[in-house]
Amino acid sequence: MGWLIFLPAVFPALRLLPAALFTLRRRRWLLTARRPAAPAAILTSVALLLACGAAAPSLSESAPTPTPTPTTIPAAAAPSPARLIPAESPDAVNPILATKTLETGRQRVAFLLVGQKALIKTPTAQVTARYLGNDAAAASGQTAQAVYHPWPYGIRGAYSTELNFDRPGPWRLDIAVADADFSAQTTLPLEVVAQSPAPAVGSRPPLSRTKTLSEVADIAQLTTDYTPDPDLYRLSLADAIQSPRPAVIVFASPAFCVTATCGPQVDAVSELKDAYRGQADFVHIEIYADPQAIQGDLAQAELAPAVTEWGFSQLPHWFNESWVFILDRQGSVKQRFEGFATRTELETVLREVLAEG
Repeated sequence: MGWLIFLPAVFPALRLLPAALFTLRRRRWLLTARRPAAPAAILTSVALLLACGAAAPSLSESAPTPTPTPTTIPAAAAPSPARLIPAESPDAVNPILATKTLETGRQRVAFLLVGQKALIKTPTAQVTARYLGNDAAAASGQTAQAVYHPWPYGIRGAYSTELNFDRPGPWRLDIAVADADFSAQTTLPLEVVAQSPAPAVGSRPPLSRTKTLSEVADIAQLTTDYTPDPDLYRLSLADAIQSPRPAVIVFASPAFCVTATCGPQVDAVSELKDAYRGQADFVHIEIYADPQAIQGDLAQAELAPAVTEWGFSQLPHWFNESWVFILDRQGSVKQRFEGFATRTELETVLREVLAEG
């Protein structure tokens, strides 16, 4: 059982459909659709998904989704597999950038690799980040290993790694994957800014005063989650940031998330809370204020004040996809996750913070 999702860039009307079109799967929903008739259609729908937090156009406009063009990477940056697939081959790999918000400094970078017939799920990928600006000759390539993280039910997944961008401007990822039967390489262009509106790694986010469960008559006033975990609504953002414990904070709208990954993202945070109860604080912030008033029509929706205060509404092309922040004991951002991140990814960073004492 998996998620069959068509992006609003392909079907803009989907953004206005009420949450009733989402059917529950375990604790969340699927956006149901007929199975594509051909492998090419599978490639198109997956490639357009950008499901790790890709942006969607605003309600008033429909922005086209660019199709990445795979090219070969320099031989020095590639592994030495038995069989390399040329870029013009029908078996070439298309990279899809999931983390659209990239700024100078060290941060998580996530991407999907899509073949003509299916998602690439090779366990690891070699990634080399190269600066392409005027002084590119002075910048040496930075190589890291990206790990494939399967999402719930194993149908989709993404690669992620940490990279350090020492300057703003144009960059490129040279990506190579290889296993016993398959090898391929491709490139992915990036644009790194000096500073993004969202809280950066190492910064202290705004002390937003958000409503808690003790301040409302019904938990439905705090979330669009049909099966909410009350523990995620006991602290305000300000309380969590000022707490002496680490914090895991998720911004998400389970009922209205464009890619339908926000429900599973809140699930992952809830599961992490159960495993580390008392060791850290866990908070869910709904993207929309007064979710009860939306009634399935996003034309009536207003962004929650904290969403604006944390800068998400200023991000180019951001619509309503999830963000997760893990804070250390001083309330500073240890790591941020744009779009869907697995429990494994979140837990790895949380353990690092807990180990710091």
